[in-house]
Amino acid sequence: MSILSIDAGTTGVTAVVVSETGDIVARGYQEFGQHFPRPGWVEHAPEEIWQATLEASRDALARTDRSELRGIGITNQRETVLLWDRETLGSPRRAIVWQDRRTADICTRLRDEGHEARVSELTGLRLDPYFSGTKLMWLAEHEPHTWALVESGRYAVGTVDSYLIARMTRGLEHVTDVSNACRTLLFDLEQGDWSEELCSLFGVPRDALPELVPNWGELAVTDPRSFLDLELPIAGIAGDQQSALFGQTCFEVGDSKCTFGTGSFILTNTGTSLERSEAGLLSTAAWRSPAGELTYALEGAIFVTGAAVQWLRDGLQIVGSAAETEAIAATVSSSEGVVFVPALTGLGAPHWDPHARGTILGLTRGTTRAHVVRATLEAIAFEVRDVLETMPGSGETTALRVDGGAAANDLLCQLQADQIGVPVERPRLVETTALGAAFLAGLGTGVWDSTDDLRQTWQLDRSFDPAAERGEADAAYARWLHAVERSKGWAEL
Repeated sequence: MSILSIDAGTTGVTAVVVSETGDIVARGYQEFGQHFPRPGWVEHAPEEIWQATLEASRDALARTDRSELRGIGITNQRETVLLWDRETLGSPRRAIVWQDRRTADICTRLRDEGHEARVSELTGLRLDPYFSGTKLMWLAEHEPHTWALVESGRYAVGTVDSYLIARMTRGLEHVTDVSNACRTLLFDLEQGDWSEELCSLFGVPRDALPELVPNWGELAVTDPRSFLDLELPIAGIAGDQQSALFGQTCFEVGDSKCTFGTGSFILTNTGTSLERSEAGLLSTAAWRSPAGELTYALEGAIFVTGAAVQWLRDGLQIVGSAAETEAIAATVSSSEGVVFVPALTGLGAPHWDPHARGTILGLTRGTTRAHVVRATLEAIAFEVRDVLETMPGSGETTALRVDGGAAANDLLCQLQADQIGVPVERPRLVETTALGAAFLAGLGTGVWDSTDDLRQTWQLDRSFDPAAERGEADAAYARWLHAVERSKGWAEL
């Protein structure tokens, strides 16, 4: 028995086939375009996401026995919003991506009008361009002709998971789960449902939003005419970071993970208790069982980590691939005072400054690309430490489980351990986002009977122990924090 898991990420779609032993037996990947119409704006073409999903899935299925498939799991970039025609499934415009900063002024306006406290109380979030609600408000204000078709019921509104499910079911289903819904600013976190009050505040018709379904179970069925001749249950859904938490088998209160992806996201399971943070962390829904029990988490969201490495490759063109960064950075023993704050799309937790911008300090005539590359890896470790130090009970953390593409970088994992002072544990399978969606779908179709079964599949690849001497790591972190302050508010100057 096996599960097809689709991970619709920010830069591409990964499809994997996961066996009942928890092994990835086949894999496909397809990138799609990144569109930057203006500085600070980031968009994706929905049709390109769909075609990438088809190509990645087709590639994975070509190397597996389709008769063994029991279901499909979907995980996705969360706060990105899409519109599509309910009948044709075509999209009238490109999706506005979670990294997009165009709604900073709307957030300021809502804050000035006194709405932030109530929004935070209901959603566990804050007024920041990161989240979906202000993106929809921007569409209503700047593209009224398009928005009129949302209000008339012609266009559906959703996140990437709900869009893919609509395409896979030939438009029959319009659904999402709590882990995606809770990132929209339209979801009442305590009640576990869409909020009429928030829909009214952001001007979003409640009927345009997807139906909420559990995170596992038979949630929809694919139409073979639309999706690669497959008629299978879509049996697991989760936003990417909650999916990684599930894939790391962080089922107990206090279990934590960090995903090194386009951004980095640290989540701690808080169980059925809705915990709130005064230190810039987000309260979020982790998953909901078919019985209706809601599990919560605290999250620290860092917008740019892996994307900074991508920028070194595509923007500065000083590395040929992300994999090269470890070897290049290792040619120098330190960054020689070079400090990078990768606020390329503003700062997320715990600073929350959409007007911050990327900053490189400490350059000299002796600075080489190796110093800049090493400073980039160090910045990722600093950002994660910055968030972990605001987590409740952070002093009691005994280890941090890491995953995501950059977790394969041994130097980054060692730098991270040195910064946080506890071991960093890397699993044998670092694609835990896709694995989490497979686990959910497997629970929903009986491939696995319980979370205890899933724990048995987790295997350690390597543990990175921190250096005994903390002085050097603490001094480097303090210097980086000074640089963070200099990066803040830059776009307002």
